[in-house]
Amino acid sequence: MSARVFLNGQWLAADEAKVSVMDRGFLFGDGVYEVIPVYSRRPFRLEQHLARLQQSLDGIQLANPYGIEAWIGFVTQLANEAEWEDQSIYIQVTRGPMAVRNHAFPKHVAPTVVLLAEAMTTPPASQREQGITAVSSADIRWLRCDLKTTSLLANCLLRQMAVAAGCVETVLFRDGFLTEGSASSIFAIKEGVLLAPMKNHLMLPGITYDVVLELAAQHGLPYEVRDITEAETRAADELWMCSSTKEVLPIVTLDGRSIGSGGRPGPLFAPMYSWYQEFKTTVMRTSA
Repeated sequence: MSARVFLNGQWLAADEAKVSVMDRGFLFGDGVYEVIPVYSRRPFRLEQHLARLQQSLDGIQLANPYGIEAWIGFVTQLANEAEWEDQSIYIQVTRGPMAVRNHAFPKHVAPTVVLLAEAMTTPPASQREQGITAVSSADIRWLRCDLKTTSLLANCLLRQMAVAAGCVETVLFRDGFLTEGSASSIFAIKEGVLLAPMKNHLMLPGITYDVVLELAAQHGLPYEVRDITEAETRAADELWMCSSTKEVLPIVTLDGRSIGSGGRPGPLFAPMYSWYQEFKTTVMRTSA
């Protein structure tokens, strides 16, 4: 039996959960969300995800409808009752319904809160062994990409560019610099150094991004967090993408051109993947 859906304080079957067509999330994309990976029914870095949810709510001037202990309870209950051991839990908070469609915020706000669980599946072995392909695009999104908002049409269009080209991801550049992927963080490797774009308002502060940098530091892989030019990205020895659902994957071609030499995963990917899997086993599956 599939997990129930949490909607505004009630636990309901998915087909019973209904939201008003006058909800501002539906009409304007006026809301925020989080996706929390769950391994062996243990939410990973739940407090960090909830902190990012709070930052996104603050960024759109919407009061958090619940305290942290309530959120922890909802997520934990859902993780425990869902049919999958490994899951992703989706949280969405919108500004709620309004009487008349109006761009201005309503005076009285009743947020719509939804939580649901889906199965977490790892990428196929072929993607890590052979690498993935990507295309690039100008980053056409708005200027507050650090907020995890539900207004994702630009991301969807950018992701569809990759799908239409038979690729896995779209790598984004803004004003000549690397930002991220349409649904991932992007890292470059040059001369044995891991290069990571700086966290700012043009990219989402990724939880998996943090894990990769922590693993690099723990295992002695040199890294730099700085602005990375488009030219540096295209001339990199290796490119990686990472996200909570994709974990870490090597990008072997960008716009049809090989990254590094030979169009195969570079030499530093295998150790990073191994470190990530060890971390998943020893940390993600054994602690929140």
